[in-house]
Amino acid sequence: MLCLTSFCTAYCQNAVTFQAYALFSRAFSLNGEDPPPYRSVALAGFGAGTIQTSILTPVELIKIRLQLFSSTHRSVIGPLVLAKSIFMSEGIRGLYRGLGITILRDAPAHAIYFSSYEYTREYLHPGCRKTGEESLSTMLMAGGIAGVASWVSCYPLDVLKSRLQGQGGSGIPDKYTGILDCMRKSVQEEGISVLWRGLGTAVTRAYLVNGAIFSAYELSLRFMPSEKKVLADCTIH
Repeated sequence: MLCLTSFCTAYCQNAVTFQAYALFSRAFSLNGEDPPPYRSVALAGFGAGTIQTSILTPVELIKIRLQLFSSTHRSVIGPLVLAKSIFMSEGIRGLYRGLGITILRDAPAHAIYFSSYEYTREYLHPGCRKTGEESLSTMLMAGGIAGVASWVSCYPLDVLKSRLQGQGGSGIPDKYTGILDCMRKSVQEEGISVLWRGLGTAVTRAYLVNGAIFSAYELSLRFMPSEKKVLADCTIH
C-alpha cells in the first residue's frame, strides 16, 4: 500500500507540475520569444512549484504518516482510511499541515529545476532549445543535473517538512511549533548535519529519475502529431 501511495505521489506531482509549467510558460512568454529567456523559465518553474503544492501537500502528508506506522498497521490502515481519519480529527487544516514549508521548498526548487535543465541542455548541445534536436545522452544528463540541483537547493527544508508533517494525530503533543522551532530543536539535538542526512541517496535517485523523466518527455514530443506537439512543446521549450 505504501508503494502505491508513493507511485500516486510521483504521478500527481509530475502531471500537475508539467501542466502548470506549460501554462505559466505561455503567460510569461507574451512576446513570443523562442526559446524563452531563462528568467521566464525560472518564473514559470516557480509558479508550477507553488501550484503543485495544493495536491502534493496532502499526498505527502499521508505518505509520511504511513511510513511512521509499523508494517502491521500499514496492512490495516490504507491511504484513504488515514486521509479520512485525519480529516475527521483535524479538518481540512490537518490534511494541509506543512503547506507553508512545502511552498518554501517547492517554488524555488522548481525555478532551479527547469532553468538548470534548459541551461544544461543548451550548454551541452548549443541551439537545441530552439530545434529540439538534442541527443538522448544530453537529455539524460541535463535532466539528471536538474534533479540534483533542485534537491540540493531544498533538501534541508525537505527534512524539516517531513518532521513537521510527521507529528500530530496520535494524541501526542506536537514537538515543533513551526519551521524555525523545528530547525532550532533539530540542530540542537542532532547537529547541523541532520539537515543533510540522506542527501547522497536522494541526489543519486534524483539524477536517475529526472534524467528518465525529461528524456521520456522529450522523446514523446518527437512522436506526437504536429498539432498536439505545438501545445505540448510549451511545457519545456
